[in-house]
Amino acid sequence: MRAVIDTNVLLSGLLWHGAPHVLLAHVRAGTLILVSSPALLAEMEAVISRAKFDVILTRSNTSREHALPELRQLAELIEPPPLAAPVCRDSDDDAVLALALAAQADLIVSGDDDQLSLRHHHGIPIVNSAQALQQIAK
Repeated sequence: MRAVIDTNVLLSGLLWHGAPHVLLAHVRAGTLILVSSPALLAEMEAVISRAKFDVILTRSNTSREHALPELRQLAELIEPPPLAAPVCRDSDDDAVLALALAAQADLIVSGDDDQLSLRHHHGIPIVNSAQALQQIAK
């Protein structure tokens, strides 16, 4: 199963336990293929570099220097063309949708209400982490 996992879910998977963490375990085990793009990885790098994550990174026994290269190694990178027309209010959300289309993803996993409210994009389900785990279990 191929999945585009939004930055907010990946960050949660790296820093906390719960459904996003289990999703990342599936990626590490090879039972879920993480598809990403240079733009999404750059967004992750910008977000995880914020000072507010310093303490959380230490508590979660990880570091930026470990997490970012691991994500680059785990992900299948694709440079998607932009969508023909905007779908979401946030262009970053449109980048996720464009990536899913280009990657022929089976799922888009997000915690973003704007994305989740779409429910699907061109037949690709947009689900939260718990729903993604249910799909993987099928």
